[in-house]
Amino acid sequence: MSLGTFLYTWLYGKQVGIDEFDNKYYCNSGDFQDISAKRWVIFKGEIEASKIPPHWHAWLHKSIDVPPIDYSHKYDWQKNHQQNLTGTSEAYHPNSHPFSKSKINSNKKEYETWKP
Repeated sequence: MSLGTFLYTWLYGKQVGIDEFDNKYYCNSGDFQDISAKRWVIFKGEIEASKIPPHWHAWLHKSIDVPPIDYSHKYDWQKNHQQNLTGTSEAYHPNSHPFSKSKINSNKKEYETWKP
């Protein structure tokens, strides 16, 4: 967080909520449904936009008016949000990839070639 963001948050920010990653969401108006109100997030730890869950993203971009403070999944098949891990040591690699953490023999072909 920059000095300017810190001062603006301290002077005008009203905390609206906190998500499961401890990111804090702010608004500069007492009426967070005000269309002209500014909305922003203060990240916990590393500043990474993919750490924002979809329901909070919708509120930040004014797609919904009411902040999702008590959000829960609507359907059983929905999964919890996970930030984008591409480029990190936790990134997904298929079994045949050299960086895969799988113990499966990476020299083994995962398919058979078609023979006419």
